[in-house]
Parts: sequence; structure tokens; C-alpha cells
Amino acid sequence: MNNEQNAPHTEPTVTQLLDTAARIERRLDRMLSCTRGVSYSEYRLLTTLAEASSEGLPRVVLAEAVGLSASAVTRALKPLEKIGCLITEKGERDARQSRAIITPVGLELLSDAKGIMRDALRELPLNSLSSQQVADFRNRLEELR
Repeated sequence: MNNEQNAPHTEPTVTQLLDTAARIERRLDRMLSCTRGVSYSEYRLLTTLAEASSEGLPRVVLAEAVGLSASAVTRALKPLEKIGCLITEKGERDARQSRAIITPVGLELLSDAKGIMRDALRELPLNSLSSQQVADFRNRLEELR
């Protein structure tokens, strides 16, 4: 095959992968928002902040960790801050270095949301795969990065 050509299966496979990921994310969004009022993206932000130190994370680091743009993270943090799930501390010299820190309210919401996620993920066909199949699948996904 010529180096300038893709295999015929590449584009439809990538399209199918992205479509599947979008469908799973929409399902998780629905389940989380119906029960706890947060999106899957907000859940990921809270999870990442809960795993960080008590000093929180700068929004650019948070953005990199969850695969969103810094501006998308800024937009997502505002409603979470409004309902008391996190606080933001402005950087002393640079507003772009503001840090997000999860609060006890955010930790409680996250704990509830994790239960919802466990239930939602239990329904996925991924659970019927063997450990080796999952490892192979994850290795393939990592190669796509």
C-alpha cells in the first residue's frame, strides 16, 4: 500500500469508534444529569480534582487531564462553583493560573455520582470481555493516541 493512502477500513472504523464513544457519553450524561444534575464532563472534572492534592489544579492542567480545552474547562467550572462543588483561587500574577479545588460538597456529589456510574457501566457489553480481551482492547486504544 502506498504511504499516502489509508487502508480502506480506516475512515469507517474511526467513524464507528467516535460514534460509539459519543453514544456512551450521551448515555452517561443522561444518567448522571437525571439523578445528580451533572454531565459526564463535569463528573470527570470532579474525579480529577478529587485525585489531586488539596491545593487543587490549575485549569490548564485540569484541561489536559480530562481532554478538554482550557476554555471548555472554565465554562464547566462555573456551574460547579455556583453549586458549591469547588472553589477557584485566582493566580497571584496570572489569572490564567487560577486553581480549582474540590469542596466537601463536591466530594459528596462525586460519591453519589460514582454509584450512578457503576450502575451505568455495568450495562455495557465491555463487562462480558475477558481480562485479556480488555487488555488487548486498551492496548489498541492506546496505540491510537
